[in-house]
Amino acid sequence: MKIEQIYTGCLAQGAYFIVSNGEAAVIDPLREVQPYIQKAEKVGARIKYVFETHFHADFVSGHLDLSEKTGAEIVYGPNANTAFKAHIATDGEVFHLGDITIKALHTPGHTLESTSYLLFDKDQKPTALFSGDTLFIGDVGRPDLAQKSDLTMEDLAGMLYDSLRAKVMPLPDDVIVYPAHGAGSACGKNMSKETSDTLGNQKRFNYALRADMSKEEFVTEVTAGLPEPPHYFPENVKMNRDGYESIDDVLERGDQALSAEAFEAKANNTGALILDTRDPAEFAKGFIPNSINIGIEGGFAPWVGALIPDLKQNLLIITEPGKEEEVVTRLARVGYDHTIGYLNGGFETWRSSGKEMDAVASVSAADFANKFESGELEVIDVRKPDEFASGHIEGAKNLPLDYINDLMHEFPKDKTLYVHCAGGYRSMIAASILKSRGIDDVVNIEGGFGAVSKTNVPVLEGV
Repeated sequence: MKIEQIYTGCLAQGAYFIVSNGEAAVIDPLREVQPYIQKAEKVGARIKYVFETHFHADFVSGHLDLSEKTGAEIVYGPNANTAFKAHIATDGEVFHLGDITIKALHTPGHTLESTSYLLFDKDQKPTALFSGDTLFIGDVGRPDLAQKSDLTMEDLAGMLYDSLRAKVMPLPDDVIVYPAHGAGSACGKNMSKETSDTLGNQKRFNYALRADMSKEEFVTEVTAGLPEPPHYFPENVKMNRDGYESIDDVLERGDQALSAEAFEAKANNTGALILDTRDPAEFAKGFIPNSINIGIEGGFAPWVGALIPDLKQNLLIITEPGKEEEVVTRLARVGYDHTIGYLNGGFETWRSSGKEMDAVASVSAADFANKFESGELEVIDVRKPDEFASGHIEGAKNLPLDYINDLMHEFPKDKTLYVHCAGGYRSMIAASILKSRGIDDVVNIEGGFGAVSKTNVPVLEGV
């Protein structure tokens, strides 16, 4: 038996490949399924099952393509209602995989169909728990993503409490917990950077598994301070439940190399959004007017999901040469399937064509400190509210990037805006959006709050 965790950092997502005696299973696969097929071929195994812990909100799973390509059976837990052929497991149902068995444990609370999968080795010893979004390392799944008219967030949190106490906590302490997400995911609020742990450790250190915790205390703590879920979450749930276009077709549509002239014509004729995925510092030096910068090396897919409201929006991409397929794939992971081409040769092709360019003015932290000393500046902090509360530049205005589409009316149009985040990634996204909306007098503070806090600029310390 072999268990392999396949962790994708930009989504903070863990998929799992399990193989035993010529048979394999994949749990919560990503949209691009070829890597799983190759793993199975390498060890001479047949992929028998695709286990889904729930209808994911933060990414589009690869269950349909993987089943189509391999014949594997798709398995969901109780209460799942799919628009495609799937096996809906009963609570406690056992699946045989080579010399091992996997038991479905219905653990509702994060969603109504949430199911954990308990793996028993060939000696029938419980060995691993694939807990989906029910139990994370350091946290549990948020209970506000699957509300229905007759169920409140508190109702679901109560279900989660019961699931953990009845199904998870009685398991042996040496069972390894393999969750669907780690730190950085929006599916929880307090996740550890660790991506697996023993259940015994979690019973000791996870606040939500305290032995003396009442249901009322659990509900209060689990529902406190939940951030607003990203706008694309309901759309991803719908795609995972109802079906979606094959990733092969999405990649083929996006694989259109365009000259500068063809790129410009396509942008004008289709109303496509131009998405520039280069490093923020490179973008600042020059970019196509009205393009949006979301760097591929940062939290790319979640920021696309948070900031581009329409998943069916046509997209034209600019990236470093050779990264085009990666960008199209990563967009598809969160349901953005309508990339219609890329600038062949990257931005240098545009620069060489002599076509119009724009740029973002930048200022070093030291120069900003000098300017700050000499006069009143309009400082915009685009970090999250809790980051702002923990410490910020005196007089700064907090307009979080997450909500920039709803906050455009709060950005002054008659002043120079000095924009910053923690280190520079988010502030460049914000600057590009502001310029695309006609707010041109924007200056990015290089190094963000981290750099400014080391200067003599007055900083208000928070908690």
